[in-house]
Amino acid sequence: MAVVVALARFLKPLRHPLVTIGLILVGGWIIIALFAPFLAPHDPLRSIAPLLPPGARGPHGEHFWLGTDFLGRDILSRLIYGARPVVMLSTFATLTAYAVGIAGGLSAGYFRGPTDTILSAIANVILSFPVLILYIVIIVALGASDGNVVIAVTFGSAPGIFRIVRGIAIDLSTRDFISAAVTQGESSFRILTREILPNATGPLVVDFCLRLGYTAIIVGDLGFLGLGLPPPFPDWGGMVNEGRAMAFAFPHLVIFPCIAIASLVLGLSLLADGLREESARAGMSR
Repeated sequence: MAVVVALARFLKPLRHPLVTIGLILVGGWIIIALFAPFLAPHDPLRSIAPLLPPGARGPHGEHFWLGTDFLGRDILSRLIYGARPVVMLSTFATLTAYAVGIAGGLSAGYFRGPTDTILSAIANVILSFPVLILYIVIIVALGASDGNVVIAVTFGSAPGIFRIVRGIAIDLSTRDFISAAVTQGESSFRILTREILPNATGPLVVDFCLRLGYTAIIVGDLGFLGLGLPPPFPDWGGMVNEGRAMAFAFPHLVIFPCIAIASLVLGLSLLADGLREESARAGMSR
């Protein structure tokens, strides 16, 4: 019976139209990223016929639904493979930032004192820099690679997450159920992970969806600036950068990767908005 109740509570937000549309968009790109080798009609690195328009056929009868780029590579195949670094790298980088931000925020909000002072000062210093400039400086200093993108996103995003978690932890640490847990002799680690963190999941899930969208944009920006994956690996931002010089004559070079980035970010935004509305509705019903 408990399993049925838990499942019904999990599925309830999925009935919200914004959540449904968001899941379709985001889930679609996740599926495309996972099964890219099976979905791509051509090798994304193979040069076939340059600058073919959408719907054209190649010299050997190949069909190019979205055309080819200036090197003759199939744009559809490159979009499909380009979903992998954007989706997977953004997700992993955001999760890493959350691990750091949650750990610091819980510690600062619960223990207060010198711990809060030191961690808050570090977060404020990092937040004083423009985010994109901070990412660029880190990538330029460390070099363009998957791991360094994760480091840059973690370093730039963790302070914002830290502030959210710290505020929630300060509020919850004054509640009666926390005082009862302390009286019962529960350890600080157990109080943080079993009492405070589960009660903070609602706002954090919404923020995660929004922050994941921001990270996807950042990954695209870094690719556009030549700081993402090194060529010739497909990257949505890199595809826009490669085609921008010929965008007026061959707009399909930049339109389709821009649509891909926009659809993913739109899906995450709709998902976050729907979850926020469902959370507010659930809070009012209580």
